[in-house]
Amino acid sequence: MAAKHFYQVLGVTEGATPDEIKKAYRKLAKQHHPDANPGNPKASDQFKQIAEAHGVLSDPEKRKKYDQMRRLGGFDRGARGPGRSGGASRPGGGGPTETFDFGDFGSMGLGDIFSSIFGKGGKKEPQPQADPLEVALEIPFRTAVLGGKIPVTLAMNGSCPACAGFGAAPGATVSQCPECTGRGTISFGQGGFAVNRPCPQCRGQGRIPSEKCGICLGGGEVRSEKTVTIAVPSGIDSGTKIRVKGQGEAAGTGQAGDLVVTFDVQPDRFFTRSGLDLECEVPVNLAQAVLGTKIKVRTVDGKKVVLTSPPGTPAGKKFRIKGMGVVKGDRKGDQLVEIAVTMPEQLTPEQQEIFKQFADQAGLAY
Repeated sequence: MAAKHFYQVLGVTEGATPDEIKKAYRKLAKQHHPDANPGNPKASDQFKQIAEAHGVLSDPEKRKKYDQMRRLGGFDRGARGPGRSGGASRPGGGGPTETFDFGDFGSMGLGDIFSSIFGKGGKKEPQPQADPLEVALEIPFRTAVLGGKIPVTLAMNGSCPACAGFGAAPGATVSQCPECTGRGTISFGQGGFAVNRPCPQCRGQGRIPSEKCGICLGGGEVRSEKTVTIAVPSGIDSGTKIRVKGQGEAAGTGQAGDLVVTFDVQPDRFFTRSGLDLECEVPVNLAQAVLGTKIKVRTVDGKKVVLTSPPGTPAGKKFRIKGMGVVKGDRKGDQLVEIAVTMPEQLTPEQQEIFKQFADQAGLAY
């Protein structure tokens, strides 16, 4: 088998520190990334080798196992196939001091051994997933408190109806994609991890048509509008996000991604919110404040509650209506009603005289 000398791939020594490995990987990944080499068909293979080397050497446990295999001759170009190999000398030893019998693995070849160690043997390639479609949605204050349903129209990419998303013209022949060899995915290294992405050449289909569709020009997708009804949970705040499965744009395979909705709660003219409590302000005139009164207060669900304001109620006095606030799970807030006393802007001479008499009798200075 061909040697898997990951240290040579990254251009570092076998005693390289994790920082040296990371620095070498970033430099090479930037240099050989397929996006930076659109005209170089070998860039993708080079990039995958760099990503694979970094994925092993950046993981202490994988690196330890890899070094052990190399010491035991598992990656020697002179290894005698999947059968028995000769003795492998320990570094600095004078002769064979330890042997490794590949026959102990039965019919497994060196590639199978390597794959089993590093977790790549027999795994099915995951299907490419579309990135989630993120939208911001303004909702009324009342809907945010009580919950409800809001329809939203989205402009998104969908499968072309003329070619069913395959990008092929009617009667065109379809052949295997040479870039991904029909798998539909290409493996890229990213931040030390190998991740799969839809193949850019066949858009995840694994096949290439001889003639492109005239409607989508081979893209397999067309721009369209879609209306989705969003279920708004009760008690949400601005910035709350929910994920709606399968309502986003389709990936290259036609599988729809998710829709991520970020809510923006519109302010209300009457209510404000403080945690689970709703606050509002109700004006009363001077006579009502002095003599007392009954006032009708609107609740967020559209009902009205009658409150008794006793004589001498000062401005800023707050009354609490239990259980009429925000409901969130098993918790429920209250509605706080603040009294605002309105003063007359002007008094006639007769009214001023009457008010002075009242002030004198009540002992009020003015």
